[in-house]
Amino acid sequence: MGSTLSDRDYVPDRVSQSVKIVVLGSFGVGKTTYVRAVSEIRSMHTEEAMTQAGEAIDDLSGVRDKTTTTVTMDFGRLTLTTDLVLYLFGAPGQDRFLPMVTQLMDGALGALVLVDTRRLDQSFTSIDLVERAGLPYAIAVNTFPDAPTYADTEIRDSLTMENSTPLVRIDARVRDSAKRALIALISNMLGRPHLETAP
Repeated sequence: MGSTLSDRDYVPDRVSQSVKIVVLGSFGVGKTTYVRAVSEIRSMHTEEAMTQAGEAIDDLSGVRDKTTTTVTMDFGRLTLTTDLVLYLFGAPGQDRFLPMVTQLMDGALGALVLVDTRRLDQSFTSIDLVERAGLPYAIAVNTFPDAPTYADTEIRDSLTMENSTPLVRIDARVRDSAKRALIALISNMLGRPHLETAP
C-alpha cells in the first residue's frame, strides 16, 4: 500500500517568518484544548492521568472534573498569514512546573494568557511571568458555561492590565474563536520594535 506526504505537515516555502508563542494560564483553564483547536497540524500533548497524590499539591478548585494534566508542554502550529507561521507552546499550569515554564518561554516573542472568570486570582502567576520576561501578551478569557460574566473594564481592573494589552473573549474549543486571540496578540506585537513585518 503506497503512501503520500501531507502538505499540511510542512511549512509552505513562501513563509518567511516564524514566531514562537507561549500559551500560559492557570491549571485547568483550557490551554491544551486551545492548542488542539487552533493547530493546523496534529498537536502534540504530554498529558498524564491525575493521581490522588497530586490532589495534595494542585489546587483543584473549579476543576474537580479534570482527570488529566499537562506535565511538559503542548505543541501546535498555525500559519496565520501567507508569510507568517506561529509555533505554539502550551505550558503546564501548576506552580510546581514554574521552572520548566520559564525555560519554555526562552526564545518566545509573545504570550497568550488564558483566564477563567471563575478563578481570575489564579491568573496572576502567568501574567507576572510574562511581564517579568518583557514579552508582549494578550489575555484570552476562555468562556465556560457556568462562569460569571464581567465587563471588560472589570476584568482589566481585576488583573491590573494596561489599556494597551489586548483582551479577547474566546471559546478555546472553537478554532475561529481561538484564532481571534492570536490575531489580537500578533497585531499588538507588530507595534513592538523586536518583531518586524515581513518585506
